[in-house]
Amino acid sequence: MYEQFYNLKAEPFRLSPDHRFCYKHKSYTKAKAYMQYAFQRAEGFVMITGRPGTGKTTLVSDLLESLRQDQVTVGMLVCTQLGADDLLRMVADAFGLSSNTDHKSLLLQQLTRLFVNSYKAGKRALLIIDEAQDLSIHALEELRLLTNLQMNREPLLQIFLLGQEELREMVQKPSMEQVHQRLVAACHLSSLNADDTKAYIKHRLTQVGWANDPAISEPVYDIIHKASEGVPRRINMICSRLLLHGCVEDLHQISLNDARTVLEEIEQEQLASIKMLSPLDFDTPDVYETEQVKEVASDDKKKIIEIPIKKTANRSPSPELSLTPVEAPKKQDDIAASTDTEKYLGPDTRKNERRSYEERRAQVRYEPGKQDRRQNPGRRMSDKQARKHPWQFWV
Repeated sequence: MYEQFYNLKAEPFRLSPDHRFCYKHKSYTKAKAYMQYAFQRAEGFVMITGRPGTGKTTLVSDLLESLRQDQVTVGMLVCTQLGADDLLRMVADAFGLSSNTDHKSLLLQQLTRLFVNSYKAGKRALLIIDEAQDLSIHALEELRLLTNLQMNREPLLQIFLLGQEELREMVQKPSMEQVHQRLVAACHLSSLNADDTKAYIKHRLTQVGWANDPAISEPVYDIIHKASEGVPRRINMICSRLLLHGCVEDLHQISLNDARTVLEEIEQEQLASIKMLSPLDFDTPDVYETEQVKEVASDDKKKIIEIPIKKTANRSPSPELSLTPVEAPKKQDDIAASTDTEKYLGPDTRKNERRSYEERRAQVRYEPGKQDRRQNPGRRMSDKQARKHPWQFWV
């Protein structure tokens, strides 16, 4: 729906795994390197753990895409809440074998024959089990026995275990010691940090031809990271709802207010367990990153001039905030020091500091040897000599 509105080639934030959109952050790159190393070893178990939605299935799909079909025979198993016998039937079915038998020996014979034929053809047998944390102890033990199948002292089957964090705790139990000893490599997919979340969103948008429409406010990326806790599947869900909201409201800019509205709707609908934020998280101005490209005709040819990216805010800062530094008030010692350095140009009688912070009534208000000005006639109303107005000169 919103793909046509924003001229996107495809939907960038689908919830289903798609290795074409995988963003190779640090944790992802490390996990893939471990898997490639373990695949070259061609033996034992490889364990990959992570929170739901961190990209474990996407990681495996990306690895398989890099392998040639003449190199490996892959069996994929997703439903794991099974007993040991049912699990063996599911493994046979994953490799394209008939599982319509109740005899475990027949299933083992078929699997062994398939693995041997693959080995002779120069192909590897790889079993990938998703949601492996739901496997029972007996089912894991059955898988361990499959890794014992060998030919010319080389293993015929390698198993990748993908699961949540509980899988690590289960494998480390004393009863799982034999499985733990067969682990060739183990890695954990962590959630994205704030920078990786922003890069992840832009990467997926760029993959579908995003041309900064809609423009996304810079603080919105931090809001998405906090609400999703860096889990890619949650990021996809929030971003998809943001673009849908923008399409419905005919928006070409996604603001903090839009993010607040979408998160409140998701909370009310209870579609996913996202972290709710406080109003202070939204108390920041929207800032958009714009890029303008201008075509200039010259000599019957068009030249493209790229204008550097500029960041502009859509509202001014709060009037209570001052962007200029405020000079701190001077202390009394500083005032006295600055006053002493100034050159005094007044009469000598007023040269000293008048404000001495003492009781001024106790100070001598006249100088010895000079007439006391308080004795001048006419200064008090009780003086007998009448005072004359200055212009009454005829009296």
